[in-house]
Amino acid sequence: MRVLLVPNTRYPAATAAASELATWLSAGGFECVLTSEDAAASGLESFGVSSAALGELALVVALGGDGTILKAVHLLGEVEVPLLGINLGRLGFLSGADSSDMRAAVGSALAGDCRVERRQTLEAHVVMDGREVGRYRALNEVAVERSSTGRVINASISINGTPLATFNCDGVVVATATGSTAYSLSAGGPIVSPDVSCLLVTPVAPHTLGRRAIVTGPSDIVEIQLADPSRREACVAVDGDSMPCRQAIESVVVQRGEHDVLLVKLDGRDFYEVVHHAFYGGC
Repeated sequence: MRVLLVPNTRYPAATAAASELATWLSAGGFECVLTSEDAAASGLESFGVSSAALGELALVVALGGDGTILKAVHLLGEVEVPLLGINLGRLGFLSGADSSDMRAAVGSALAGDCRVERRQTLEAHVVMDGREVGRYRALNEVAVERSSTGRVINASISINGTPLATFNCDGVVVATATGSTAYSLSAGGPIVSPDVSCLLVTPVAPHTLGRRAIVTGPSDIVEIQLADPSRREACVAVDGDSMPCRQAIESVVVQRGEHDVLLVKLDGRDFYEVVHHAFYGGC
């Protein structure tokens, strides 16, 4: 059985944890691998493989915070493999265990003694100069936002081909329920239970006195058009990472992805308990 470790290589505690798990898993008869880049950064070169040679995986273990779990999600692409996040960060919304007994957590996950949550993803199609130039997958959100020039964009939002609203704004976020506690929340969107299948459309700093986020059905298709040529200086960010924006964006179409992310949960924390401690001070 092959296990992929994905550490936050900028965090010494995460690389130390990767070293400990690699040694322990190998001694237990498991094949442990890291990407070549992560292996070199963690001092585990003998465990490194190319991203194209990850092979069939029994489990992926992300060592860090939610950002590291997102890194693992994008590394896997459309492959549905159980993903266990060991929280070494701050919030740990997506994590399934903390670092206090990570060996036991990984052992339980490999034995199937755990809860696996299916989390919806998004698929975004970006159109520039009349043609599709990029297709991206997100767990949290896809954001169309103003570029480094600082000029607001003019965004027209349609759902299933029906025009909804047009804003001069800093951007528009289309999020999953999982991503409702990320960028969308900062932009004024609601917190949505991850059990809900939906798309959450939230304008960012629109120049208007009235603003509401829209929660759509899971099969709805959201299109963001930048029809005004003078207000097209925008970029697309996928789970917080900006994509290249060398041309003016005409439109971005976002819909539910065909493949889910399988998050392993072992710590027993309820979603609302996490919200309670993260946003309401645990009072």
